[in-house]
Amino acid sequence: MKKLLIIVILICLFFPVVKSQTVSGKVFGLDGSNNKTALPGVNIYWAHNLEGTTSDIQGRFEIKFRSDTEHPGELIQSDGHDENSHDSHSAHMLVFSFVGYEKDTIHVHENMKNIKVVLKTSKELEGIEVSARTAGAHISRIEPILTQHISSSELTKAACCNLSESFETNASVDVHYSDALTGAKQIQLLGLAGVYTQLMTENIPNYYGLANSFGLMYVPGTWMESIQVSKGAAAVVNGYESVTGQINVEYKKPDNSEVLYLNVFGDSYGRIEGNFNAATRLSEKWSTMIYGHTSGNSQKDDHNGDSFLDHPLYRQYNFFNRWRYVGEKFMTQFGFQYINEDRTGGQMDFNKNDERIITKPWGLNIKTDRAQVFWKSGFVFNRPATSVGFINSYTYHKQNSFFGLRDYNALQNSYYGNLIFNSYIGNTKHAYSTGASYRYDNYDESLNDSTFNMMESVPGVFFQYTYTDPEKITFIAGIRADFHNIYGTFYTPRFHVKYNLSQKTIARASVGKGYRTAKVLAENATLLASSRQIVSTEKLQQEEAWNYGINLTHYFDIRGKDLTLSADFYRTDFQNQVVVDVDSDVSQIKIYNLNGLSYSNSFQVEASYELIERLDVVAAFRINDVKVTMNDELLQKPLVNKYKGLLTLSYATNLNKWQFDFTSQINGDGRLPNTSMNPVEYQRPEAYPAYTILNAQITKFFKTWSIYVGGENLMNYTQENPIVAPDDPFGPYFDASMVYGPVMGIKIYAGLRFALEGE
Repeated sequence: MKKLLIIVILICLFFPVVKSQTVSGKVFGLDGSNNKTALPGVNIYWAHNLEGTTSDIQGRFEIKFRSDTEHPGELIQSDGHDENSHDSHSAHMLVFSFVGYEKDTIHVHENMKNIKVVLKTSKELEGIEVSARTAGAHISRIEPILTQHISSSELTKAACCNLSESFETNASVDVHYSDALTGAKQIQLLGLAGVYTQLMTENIPNYYGLANSFGLMYVPGTWMESIQVSKGAAAVVNGYESVTGQINVEYKKPDNSEVLYLNVFGDSYGRIEGNFNAATRLSEKWSTMIYGHTSGNSQKDDHNGDSFLDHPLYRQYNFFNRWRYVGEKFMTQFGFQYINEDRTGGQMDFNKNDERIITKPWGLNIKTDRAQVFWKSGFVFNRPATSVGFINSYTYHKQNSFFGLRDYNALQNSYYGNLIFNSYIGNTKHAYSTGASYRYDNYDESLNDSTFNMMESVPGVFFQYTYTDPEKITFIAGIRADFHNIYGTFYTPRFHVKYNLSQKTIARASVGKGYRTAKVLAENATLLASSRQIVSTEKLQQEEAWNYGINLTHYFDIRGKDLTLSADFYRTDFQNQVVVDVDSDVSQIKIYNLNGLSYSNSFQVEASYELIERLDVVAAFRINDVKVTMNDELLQKPLVNKYKGLLTLSYATNLNKWQFDFTSQINGDGRLPNTSMNPVEYQRPEAYPAYTILNAQITKFFKTWSIYVGGENLMNYTQENPIVAPDDPFGPYFDASMVYGPVMGIKIYAGLRFALEGE
């Protein structure tokens, strides 16, 4: 292990990464009176391949280099020239386009550091006031993989205190409580559990294994700059684990963020939290940023009278510090994050310091210590579109916990490294990425007197070819080979294509394979909140699945505004799956390899439009068909909604002084695990009903700060009897894991945000 760490450190010193190379800056609008204001929603893209982004509500933007454009340089001021006045090498051209303003193109050369752009109003619109409001979430028109970008402005439309609360206005991602006691949440994408979605922070795989249950709550909402949600198999560059999709979180960056940001929040269930981030530029090349978060809840609530807390009592401390160096051809950044959390749940009278015996109240306690360090660096060669880089990360995660009379303690050590070389063949239309990666995960777990150890060591190599014709087609073909210490060698092919049927119609298709190793206890620890025994009678195989997807997006021009209509269908077919069977026996949770079919079909349509000035409307509907073979019978997967409907309304008054946001979710019915073997009083229906959730928020904006108040679950819907046998928690029928809906009723919250911008 020591030799491995030494090798990693040496590699960090000598090899870089292009992934983290970016151009960043701010876009302003210049009116006829030469007044300059920040412009949100500006389209920013590379001229040679149309890959792009949009500016946020403060006009800030950040866009990844395309290797040949990854040359940091001096701050420049746009002078309003068009692209024809600049260097003809389009691979260095960054285009800025916004309705009502003249298009501008900047020549990015190797002496640039960040960009400041001022767009002039179009001459033909002179004398007319032009205003626009960018959508908080949008489907990328550029990327061949179906990707939805969620901006910081979208994240402020709800409480969004952490990543688990960031998808309330999103139709693709569902977030559900894992059980009725721990407060753990899990995402679902394409109808499948979050373990099949690769969760990343700034292109580093993160929050898996022991962090699977609570990792979504380890990412404070105010730290996030944006979220990218992609459906289907991801690029092979990022590994072999993505089966249903990928969620990547981008944190705020030290050279493109507020000088100081503060947020305080509280709700009617006693939750209180505070967040801050502060950035400073230490020199022309060095910058740093610190992030802080603390939250807790000590209020006891039992509104349904079952003697159990409606929510856990907890406190969390979360600290993150990052450093960034940008030179002419070399850049590096590194950082450190530490999380400490203590959460307690169970019966109202439970005291975690009391002796745990059956004559005392039932309770649980989970203590977590998590530390993570990362290092990225990159070097750009003189040849256009050619660079080499390295990403690496190390994570230490320790959990000490008990659930009733059961003790579960675990330790996870993980390392991830990815060495990438980017270049092209002939010209930049034919680009490729190749390199090598290494994954190391070591788990030491104990459940009462039983111990479980697993060590994964997985070196791998990959090659990905990309053909880009910006006017018509983008095609990605990738293959990777990985060499697993347990499962041997396996290959991961993935293909993506985007074809522009017209200027207003885009078609996408994808097919790819994914693999993963199930960590039964680490990923399902919340199932210990029951009397069931976890039983595994065979050696578990590696999970393996194919994912196929198609998407069609069309933009209708209605009254000078785009109505975006998108429809997609994705199917996931498992060749092998580790089945968590909660149906066959009410006293057991059986874990075994798939013997039969297991698949997921997901069909979704979504429309977005600015219905009237400053009123954005999003409507979506999704159908899930998810089935798995359990005990030799093909069954509908339990606790998965058959459908979901979403309607969001967002209205801002003139000059964005006030903002009103409303979200309605219709969650379809689904199947409950079989409880027919229980005594009558502890049985549950075979299915649960559809239900509706309403959320609303009002925000008042001032110059440097804003206040917001809101309500969640305004119809006060809660799952009836979420805990089986709450009157006999040490008995054989107790089960708090069969949760399909809210366990808490209406919640009122309020908060304050303060932002001090730099020059």
